Amino acid sequence: MPLRIIFMGTPEFSVPTLAALAQAGHEIVAVYTQPPRPGGRRGLDLQKSPVHQAAELLGLQVLTPVNFKGEADRQTFRDFNADVAVVVAYGLLLPKVILQGTRLGCYNGHASLLPRWRGAAPIQRAIMAGDHETGMMVMKMDEGLDTGDVALTRVVAITPEMTAGELHDRLMLAGARLMTEAMEKLDADDLPLTPQAGHGVIYASKISKAETRIDFKKTATEVHNHIRGLSPFPGAWFELEIGGRQERIKVLAGVVEAAGGESGTALFDDLTIACSEGSVRLTRLQKAGGKVLDADDFRRGTPIPAGTRLA
Repeated sequence: MPLRIIFMGTPEFSVPTLAALAQAGHEIVAVYTQPPRPGGRRGLDLQKSPVHQAAELLGLQVLTPVNFKGEADRQTFRDFNADVAVVVAYGLLLPKVILQGTRLGCYNGHASLLPRWRGAAPIQRAIMAGDHETGMMVMKMDEGLDTGDVALTRVVAITPEMTAGELHDRLMLAGARLMTEAMEKLDADDLPLTPQAGHGVIYASKISKAETRIDFKKTATEVHNHIRGLSPFPGAWFELEIGGRQERIKVLAGVVEAAGGESGTALFDDLTIACSEGSVRLTRLQKAGGKVLDADDFRRGTPIPAGTRLA
């Protein structure tokens, strides 16, 4: 028998799960997402979230409360008489009254191997830390931050050159399949729940602007992980003097090299930059307001000769 599901999500990451649940024949009685935000080139147009747009294409009812502090919003949620709520990157902490507002509770699709990387930025943090694997987990939500019992797990390998964007896409699809399987098991009263381990807890705090700057005083491996963990968004960067002024250059990919030298110095004309141990050859770059370019194309317009110091 299909479940009556309230779906709660906001970014592109959430969309495949919504689509998969609908395709599986469940009744999506409502979709909750973040309210439209200013966007467009001038930031003047209100932009609906990817989940909002996908839900409308599916002909589903969409609600965009700012929070659930008001009794009216809480009652509306309860009035759907849903069997379960499915939450994937919604962006709001849910109060107890919402967590208990459906017959079977709320289940969250989280992009890490809990309890490692609880919180807002598990994909980026896993790569920045040099992890070799991560995964998707379906968890029954409680009032803590990603502390609920785990139902299902799907492990995903992190290859040495994988970027956050590539891992995002892989986990996004794995999460859709895993949540569909979880709802099938829940409907059959066959979904296991296992408490999270009490050790190995690490929080994936939101990426701050200050930490996106590349620190070439770190090792080449650390710099490489930093670059790919922030690619394509928000992007790791350094500053370079161009035409008498400092300009920000975003780096979207690089390769670890063995050559060494003074940290932050271009060792050769091919954008190989020395780190505290080894070096990183920058292979994809972007000037502020410009296109993403491969190293050769970038160097033709903005050469960085050997001996140049990067800030």
